[in-house]
Amino acid sequence: MPIMRAFLALLAGFAAMAALVGVATAATVKLAPRFMGQRSHPPMAYVFVNLAYSLAAAILGGYITTWVARGNFLIHIAALALIVLLLGALSALQQRGQQPIWYQLLLVAVTPVGVVLGGLLRLRVIGSL
Repeated sequence: MPIMRAFLALLAGFAAMAALVGVATAATVKLAPRFMGQRSHPPMAYVFVNLAYSLAAAILGGYITTWVARGNFLIHIAALALIVLLLGALSALQQRGQQPIWYQLLLVAVTPVGVVLGGLLRLRVIGSL
């Protein structure tokens, strides 16, 4: 059942990313709603915090995907990075005009990089890198 294992690895990594971003965003909304500012003009502090927790979530997602996968680690890392890149690009297209373009592009770029970093970190931990 290698295909099922691959699917579970990708699902686990993506779910971890989504959960961490969801919790961090909900906590920010609940604890500091003014910190987020207006959706169309988020304050720079929020932009950096959002980019930081998005990067952390992506690193966690890449790490978990590589941990669950039993082999072909680089293929799993690349697959998850491609998935989040495509979903990020789709999200940026849907939110076109609602947020600054540079912010959307940074979000699109940060997550695949984070996934790769998380996967490579896991490979380093297990001694495969």
